[in-house]
Amino acid sequence: MTNRPVPPRGAPCWVDLWTSDIEGSRQFYAELFGWQAEEPSPDHGGYFMFTRAGIPVAGAMGDMGERRADNTWKPFFATEDIERTLELAAAQGATLRLPAMAIDDLGSQAVIADPVGAVTGIWQPDSFPGFTVIHEHGTPSFIAIDVHDYHREVAFYRQVFGWDPAEEEADGHHYAGYMDPDSNRPIAGIGDEVESLAPGESPHWSVFWQSDDVDASVAKVSALGGAVLAEAADHGLGGVAQVADPSGARFWLFRPKS
Repeated sequence: MTNRPVPPRGAPCWVDLWTSDIEGSRQFYAELFGWQAEEPSPDHGGYFMFTRAGIPVAGAMGDMGERRADNTWKPFFATEDIERTLELAAAQGATLRLPAMAIDDLGSQAVIADPVGAVTGIWQPDSFPGFTVIHEHGTPSFIAIDVHDYHREVAFYRQVFGWDPAEEEADGHHYAGYMDPDSNRPIAGIGDEVESLAPGESPHWSVFWQSDDVDASVAKVSALGGAVLAEAADHGLGGVAQVADPSGARFWLFRPKS
């Protein structure tokens, strides 16, 4: 477990779910991870948080007016200056999706599409830092993306979010890992194993939720009406499986090697 009261600059600090089935998602994730679905906020379009043992782990909301939910998970990266980060992102080829806006006294958010089109949130914390516990069951373990233009994507996150990733090359593939400063474990990664993408699928950030028992979690996903997209397997760092909730939102289950 890593307890992280304040996220470092550029680190993933929050994830949220845009779901077409609010009640179904509330029940599914509560059963799967032991989360509690908090009450929706009428002041923020029905946005609500999932908590685990009273600690926020993720957010979620449904359709936004005429904008229909696309059933995806979106990560947010921490910044100390959101306006400057947006300037840097635009200069490096990002497209603005949502301009910076303050959320009460919690912090300020913005949303961009990075140079490969992956939707990425930006969060400048005030009273709310985002998730503070990672690397334990039912909490984020890391996020990852595979892209065709690996070097451009790595350069973007270096320039915009200050990453200094650990890079490696093996079997013709490249990988850049953002290491958590406290645990020195990967919390985000960029790779070029694009063969992992389905035909016609665009690059996107994937959330890996930690599980004490990936096989048991996969079985529970199936029992709760979700889908198993890639059976549990050993992928070097540990056991992983790709699944989807009943509405089609994809994510990964991950158990690191001890």
